[in-house]
Amino acid sequence: MLRVLLAIILPWLLFFTIGRPFAGVLCLILQVTVIGWIPAAIWAVYALMKYKEANPA
Repeated sequence: MLRVLLAIILPWLLFFTIGRPFAGVLCLILQVTVIGWIPAAIWAVYALMKYKEANPA
């Protein structure tokens, strides 16, 4: 649940928590623009769901 909130509020930071720093930097660049925040958040939630599928805990 916390990671989903993190994906919406700070999408770039989520990528660092799931071990994808290069994607985190790209997401940060996208998030810098206000228009890019929504695609960045969607991308982060999608990446989180894929991460959870690959690494069930």
